[in-house]
Amino acid sequence: MERDDLLESLTTARHFLKYTVQGLTDEQARQRPTVSELTLGGLVKHVGEIERGWARFIVEGPAAVAPPEEPSGYEEWANNFKMLEGETLDGILRRYDEIAAITDELVRTCDLDSSHELPPAPWFKPGARRSARRVFHHIVAETAQHSGHADILRESLDGQKTMG
Repeated sequence: MERDDLLESLTTARHFLKYTVQGLTDEQARQRPTVSELTLGGLVKHVGEIERGWARFIVEGPAAVAPPEEPSGYEEWANNFKMLEGETLDGILRRYDEIAAITDELVRTCDLDSSHELPPAPWFKPGARRSARRVFHHIVAETAQHSGHADILRESLDGQKTMG
């Protein structure tokens, strides 16, 4: 039952994010309709890459979500928020679906109580741990939060609303 609930929550949160970008061209997905640096394509890419990192954390441990050690790593990290030249919204969505399938399989099969210590980072409490269960809840929350951001961007872009 718990696994089914997690899968339903993940599916619902992802649906709303993907719904927000339906029918966009690549050019629209790259546009910045607000003063924020965020674009719709970049936001979907970011959510997917964050989910991928947390899924890897469950399997591989803290290094999967550790902040970059070198300054050059922050440029790569920042690029996960951007729809780069040569990337397409369709490609980003396909990648997101691939990541979601891996996460969903983990929900079905992993020990939800397994945990790892979080790596040192300004945004983690020193010595804190995260169970797989808590990671999945975090992915749902992160996706839902960014779906709200995507709603604002989409409405600013062309007036479309996900709900209402």
